Amino acid sequence: MRKPVDKLNNAIFLVTEERSCPIYNVGEELKVENFCLSVPAFKPQCLHLSQAIMKVITTRATFSGLPKRTGPRKRFDCGGCQGLIYFEFKKEKDFATLQMKLLIESEARRRKQHLDRFFAILRNLDVFEALDDDALIDLIMLLEMKIVPIDRIILKKDEPGSHLFIILDGRVAVMDADGSRITELGQGEIFGEMSLLSDEPVTNDVYTIADTQVAMLSLKNLRHVLKKYPVLQIFLFKLLVERAQAMTLRSGNITSGMSGELAEISIVDLLQLINSAQKTGTIDLALDEGKAVIYFREGEIVHARLRSLRDKDAIYVILGVKSGRFTYTRGIGPELQELPPIGGFIGLIMEGLQRLDEDRE
Repeated sequence: MRKPVDKLNNAIFLVTEERSCPIYNVGEELKVENFCLSVPAFKPQCLHLSQAIMKVITTRATFSGLPKRTGPRKRFDCGGCQGLIYFEFKKEKDFATLQMKLLIESEARRRKQHLDRFFAILRNLDVFEALDDDALIDLIMLLEMKIVPIDRIILKKDEPGSHLFIILDGRVAVMDADGSRITELGQGEIFGEMSLLSDEPVTNDVYTIADTQVAMLSLKNLRHVLKKYPVLQIFLFKLLVERAQAMTLRSGNITSGMSGELAEISIVDLLQLINSAQKTGTIDLALDEGKAVIYFREGEIVHARLRSLRDKDAIYVILGVKSGRFTYTRGIGPELQELPPIGGFIGLIMEGLQRLDEDRE
């Protein structure tokens, strides 16, 4: 075996091209220190790449072909597996011209601005709560930032998903197939995860309703992050289930055990959904006003409770609720099966909404 070239025992290589590589991205650095290879955060080491770089730094013939300071760069490849990357010798770690120092300082300033601007937003997101600050900083460095003007489509229905999006500033609307607006999302909220986690095409158009800045995490990088931090995968799959349930509710289907947030579907829409499906079951509500329960028999309300309020009085208050959590359970007790409806459903809802309007005036 040839004697290693000492000048390359501390070096940096730069990924300049990738062709379906499952791990690395263009622009990422591969660092060698004392003949040990370190790779970007969240990324595993690739055996093919490790062997290729070790061959570069231990072969005199290769070293003689490395670029002079002003000469052309010599390009190497990893040898390939299911993908292929090309990389170039960037510089020796202990070598720094004035130009290199300026570049390093510029990159350090960019990194600090990057962190200062977005760290606080991402730190407060539930999805990243399990990450310590160092891990979150590494993740931020994987994000791509993009400003999207108002009235532009970010995600298009039926196209394959490519990124998870985090809204840093601005607002987007999620659209149904008929062009109606399903919901709006704002700062700190996530979208695009459903198609990535389910490996299905995008289910809804998403477009900006204000100038919007988003942080994007590519599918490739997301996979590495989830592999290193499984707790994030649990959170995102929980989010996936909740949003799938909300979509099911909007489609007019409700099943026993289904739960959700009243921010996703209004209380009026929820009650109408059960009425139109002629369901017999129970809605339990966890509200700021207290716990409430509504019993349906074949789509008609036969009993309702909220604190000391009963039946119509309880329904009239519940109709004004804007937030809280609901759970639907199929079936009601035998003692409720014989109760008559507390009123015609449509008339009951209209009366309650009219009272709310009068109270606002």
